[in-house]
Amino acid sequence: MTDEKPAPLILESSNHALNRRPGSPQRPPKIPRIAGKYDDDDGEVEEEIRDETMNRNPRLQRYLVAIEYIGTRFAGAQQQPNCRTVVGVLADAFHKFIGQPVSIFCSSRTDAGVHALSNVCHVDVERISKRRPGEVLPPHEPAVVRRAVNHFLQKNEGDIMVIDVRCVAPDFHARFKAQERTYFYRLLSGPEPLSTFERDRAWHVPEELDILAMQKACRVLVGHHDFSSFRAASCQAKSPIRTLDELSVTEVVSAPYFPSLLEREQSSFMGEDPFTCPNQSKTDLPHNSLISSQDKVKSSNEESIFGFGTRRRHRCYVVTARARSFLYHQVRLLVGVIKSAGTEEVTISDVEHILNAKSVTAACPMAPACGLYLGNVKYDLP
Repeated sequence: MTDEKPAPLILESSNHALNRRPGSPQRPPKIPRIAGKYDDDDGEVEEEIRDETMNRNPRLQRYLVAIEYIGTRFAGAQQQPNCRTVVGVLADAFHKFIGQPVSIFCSSRTDAGVHALSNVCHVDVERISKRRPGEVLPPHEPAVVRRAVNHFLQKNEGDIMVIDVRCVAPDFHARFKAQERTYFYRLLSGPEPLSTFERDRAWHVPEELDILAMQKACRVLVGHHDFSSFRAASCQAKSPIRTLDELSVTEVVSAPYFPSLLEREQSSFMGEDPFTCPNQSKTDLPHNSLISSQDKVKSSNEESIFGFGTRRRHRCYVVTARARSFLYHQVRLLVGVIKSAGTEEVTISDVEHILNAKSVTAACPMAPACGLYLGNVKYDLP
């Protein structure tokens, strides 16, 4: 572990060339982790880092900005040289909006390929008159910031969007003020090839998954533990002790979901509002019932097969991990063990042994980045 003091994460808008898509049209080049950086979501920080990010200019307005993005074409959230990153693209959009560079701080620095339903960052903006240079104007309303920044973001691949903006105090830090983070991980189980619509959106597991075994594995891992077996070798966090407030597995309907002929007929027969859900959730039905009998045909041996042009659905499982902070690669390593329990590659006793081993070498192979989503970052906001 390096003793070098990490540099503060002051992220400034770079040249437009740095925010262009990498050479490969599908995925950015793999960037090695830089030694000495703080680990994602590590809550242990130096006081001088807090001080340096404090907004001392009374003319600056600090905004808290929530963003969603598809991580496939990003080299990660954090600014990196010569790579397309979430912060780089967002900073470039702000630069075009206000006409000057900005510093952006993220609550969670997701890896390449990881998605976000809601990641949060803060940015300081000084509104200068474009007609009278040097004249400081009142801050923009949050709704104006959202619309303007999204206007420029949609011109850059359209895979990132601002979903919410709020004015906050000058000392409010998106990362250090976060009280809780929730991650989701999607697994699609079934022998059929992954749908084009699901590519890079989930981990495809060809084997059947035993949800009861996965839930038992979660019960072993949830709570307050030494998670040394679930941290990357390059993790720089001072302590491997973390508290998982929630670790669960839920089976859900795989998306995108469209109603079958039977469901449409039932809705019409019952006179339901087409924009309301039926009383019985379809997720409560057996998996095979997600495709109605009208959408199937009978073969000579009386086995049900799907009609021509109808894709077999995968079973979709979502692992939810909720905590104040996580170690580097902790969620993906946890999912790797949970999936292995579901395929019976490991037993519950094995899961306990992996946890107690306190070494990442004992863990199962890590889950790929494509199935991971940062779902929510919780704050105590006025």
